[in-house]
Amino acid sequence: MSKSVALYTLGCKLNFAESSTIAQQLMKNGFERKEFTDGADLYVINTCSVTDHADRKCKKVVKEALKYNPNAYIVVVGCYAQLKPQEIASIPGVDMVLGAAEKFQLMDYLHSLEKEEKSRLHNQPIKDVNEFVPGFSEGDRTRMFLKVQDGCDYFCSFCTIPLARGKSRSSDIATTLEQVREATAKGVREVVLTGVNLGDFGVNHGQNFYQLVQELDKIEDVYRYRISSIEPNLLTDEIIEFVAQSKKFVPHFHIPLQSGNDEILTRMRRKYVSDLYRSRVAKIKSLMPDCAIGVDVIVGFPGETHEHFLDTYNFINELDITYLHVFPYSERPNTTARKMKERIPLGVRGERTTMLRTLSDKKKRAFYESQIGKTREVLFESEEKGSMMSGFTDNYVKLVADYDPLLVDTVIPVTLNHVDSEFLMHGVFETVEIKR
Repeated sequence: MSKSVALYTLGCKLNFAESSTIAQQLMKNGFERKEFTDGADLYVINTCSVTDHADRKCKKVVKEALKYNPNAYIVVVGCYAQLKPQEIASIPGVDMVLGAAEKFQLMDYLHSLEKEEKSRLHNQPIKDVNEFVPGFSEGDRTRMFLKVQDGCDYFCSFCTIPLARGKSRSSDIATTLEQVREATAKGVREVVLTGVNLGDFGVNHGQNFYQLVQELDKIEDVYRYRISSIEPNLLTDEIIEFVAQSKKFVPHFHIPLQSGNDEILTRMRRKYVSDLYRSRVAKIKSLMPDCAIGVDVIVGFPGETHEHFLDTYNFINELDITYLHVFPYSERPNTTARKMKERIPLGVRGERTTMLRTLSDKKKRAFYESQIGKTREVLFESEEKGSMMSGFTDNYVKLVADYDPLLVDTVIPVTLNHVDSEFLMHGVFETVEIKR
């Protein structure tokens, strides 16, 4: 009798790449992959610990899975599974919980799909997790998330990622290149490099991220590379200068800031000060004036006074950046920040979040409007919403157009001409040969 599996992924791009790796392993062992709503025999839920209410989200997905198949075997993996395995095991319907290393050994533990009276836990201490398991997301020919690094050695005072994923590790460059070639053989147009601390690539091989970027650029079959997120202290002049002259690496960076106040950055245990961050942005813009720059910010960190917040607001307001991802500070177990005094009321955190998200909207609109009249290459995606389709320029401007199946997974120059109220760009297609 055939067995079927459905996966549900919460959280980051890295989780999506890892879910694909797990799915590939299962399919090689005779499983048929199904949609979540099709009532699979096995459900694998890949969890996240960064977003709020991880327990609530996990419970909801488990409940939904059992709605589609009350007899389904439920396995929960991921960061939340590593941090709080007992908590997950108590969720009604969960049969197995696998930690950071064990999630890639699912077939070794999956002896049958018989429902369990009590959840089985396989969860070794995170300090013993040393292996790097590469992977890339599948199912989308337009864009693929390539996992090139895992873990983190930084231990920022607010973050549980080192506790959930372990020490920094990666493949070597040669292995990573083989992963890219395997993915592009399936027709992928854009490769997004992902990791927990991407700029730390190669630390366990005597290699570095700049060397990786140089070698990736030589692979002819890749149309675009996009760097997902990189710490400002690891984003070197060499990397910026190389991206500026590359025809494959796009002018788009996502650089975590977290705070524009140096005192708060110190309390967060970040490895840079605001002046370094400012210099990174200035360097990028001096070489790539149309480059998009995304920024992560945390507001309401313990001890963040009104003056500290204004420093952050004014610092970002003066920066030539494109958009913000704003997170109200959330207390995490086993982090240094949770023990800090001077907690900021939730209402104040909410007010500061709203202020920065409003600033983000202004920054994004200003950037989009600065692109009007320019011609940029747009990679159109397969997703169809009503009668419309969308795609992204190299510098991460989202453009919408009337749906045309011939444009899916193709690249075409578009002259950008106006931004609508939903922050979506419209344009005029150039009459040139479509790149496939």
